[in-house]
Amino acid sequence: MSAALLDQWPGASSCVVVKLRDGAVVRVHDEGDLEVVRPWASVTKMAVALAVGVEVDWDLHAYDEVVGPNGATLAHLLSHSSGLGFEEGERVRDVGERRVYSNVGIDRAVEAIVGAASPAQWLKSRVFDALGMHSSALRGRPCADGFGSTADLALLARAWLRGDGVSDATRERIVTPYLPALAGIVPGFGRFSPCPWGLGPEVRGTKRHWMGDWPEASFGHFGQSGALLLVNLDEGIAVVATTEVPFGPWAVELWPTWTSRVRELALS
Repeated sequence: MSAALLDQWPGASSCVVVKLRDGAVVRVHDEGDLEVVRPWASVTKMAVALAVGVEVDWDLHAYDEVVGPNGATLAHLLSHSSGLGFEEGERVRDVGERRVYSNVGIDRAVEAIVGAASPAQWLKSRVFDALGMHSSALRGRPCADGFGSTADLALLARAWLRGDGVSDATRERIVTPYLPALAGIVPGFGRFSPCPWGLGPEVRGTKRHWMGDWPEASFGHFGQSGALLLVNLDEGIAVVATTEVPFGPWAVELWPTWTSRVRELALS
C-alpha cells in the first residue's frame, strides 16, 4: 500500500489516521499541512453533538425535551427526524415520518440550548477549549460554519474514540441509531432505506456510500467543504480529512474506496 493516502484528492488536502491502543490514541498516519485552517461545513455537527452531550451529562438538558414544532424533541432535531426541511421555509413533514436532512433542525436544537447566548462561545467552552482545539471556531451557523485545522479535527476524533468530555452512556446514546427504521437521503449519495442516524453523527448501517467497507456501527460526518470525520469504536480507529476543494463528484467517486483503504491501513 502506498504511504500516500491523498494522491487522488484534488487540490491541497490533509488527513490524520488514528488508532486507540491500550487507552492511548496513537497517530497511524498523517499527511499534508495539518495546521492550515479550513472550513468543516457539516462536520461541525460532530462538535455540536459532543457539546449537546455535555449538556445532557450535566443535567442541563435532556434528549427527550420538547424544543421543536409539533412536539419534536432535541433527539428528533439532532437525528434529522423532526420533519423540518433542509432550510427555513421548506416542506415540513410529521415528526418521525422520515429522515429529512435538516440544517435548520440543528440550528434550532442549539438555539434551544443557548437561548440568547452566543453559539460560538458555547461551542468554544463545551468542546474547543476543553479538547485543546485552539485553532477552531464557529463563525456562523452551528449546523455548518465550523473552521479549524486538520490537527484540531483529529483531536475531535480522539475525543469520540476515548469518550472525552461525555460519559460512556451518553456517547453510546449519541452514536446509536435513533428511529433506526426511517428511510431518508444522504446528501450527495442518494436515498437509503433504512437511513440510520444518531443524535448528530450519521451511522453507516447497511448503506453503501462514503464510509466504504467500515463496519455497520461506524459513525461520522462529511461536509460540503470536502472535510470528513469517520470513527469506529469497536475497532478503535478514526480518520479525519480536510481539503481546499468543495465536495462534488470527485468525492462521491473517491471516498468509498478511499475510506476502505484508510481502514486497511489503520488495522494493519
